[in-house]
Amino acid sequence: MLVVNKGERQLLAYSNGRLLRSYRVSLGREPVGSKLRRGDRRTPEGQYVIDSHNPASSFHRALHVSYPSVGDVARAKAGGYDPGGEIMVHGIHNGLGWLGKAHLLMDWTVGCIAVTDPEIEELYRIVPDGTRIEIRP
Repeated sequence: MLVVNKGERQLLAYSNGRLLRSYRVSLGREPVGSKLRRGDRRTPEGQYVIDSHNPASSFHRALHVSYPSVGDVARAKAGGYDPGGEIMVHGIHNGLGWLGKAHLLMDWTVGCIAVTDPEIEELYRIVPDGTRIEIRP
C-alpha cells in the first residue's frame, strides 16, 4: 500500500502493514484541496489503485493512479465539468533528472506526485499493479 500525505509532502510505501520506505514528493502547483476538474493543478485526495506502469512516460517512469474514481466522475458530472485524469506517481521530466532533490523546492506538477528518478526506479520495481494508494490532505 502507498500513502501520500500531501500536507507533509510525503509518500509512504508499506508491505503487510510494515513501513518499507518514505519519500519526499512534489505535488500539483495548487496543492491545497482535492482535484475537482481538469486543469485545476491539484493532486486528488482519496482511495485509488496503481493500475499500470508506464516505462515510456515523458517523465522518468510513471505509475498510473486510477483517478478519477466513480465518485470523482459523479461529482464532476453534477458540477458540469471534466474531472481530468492522467494522474501519476513519476520521476523528473526526461532529460532533467540531474535536478535530483532540487525538484522539492516547489510544487511543480499539474496534479501528479513526483519523486526523484532513482526513487521512481525503486517504486517502479516494488509496486505492482493493483497496489492501493491513499492520498490524504
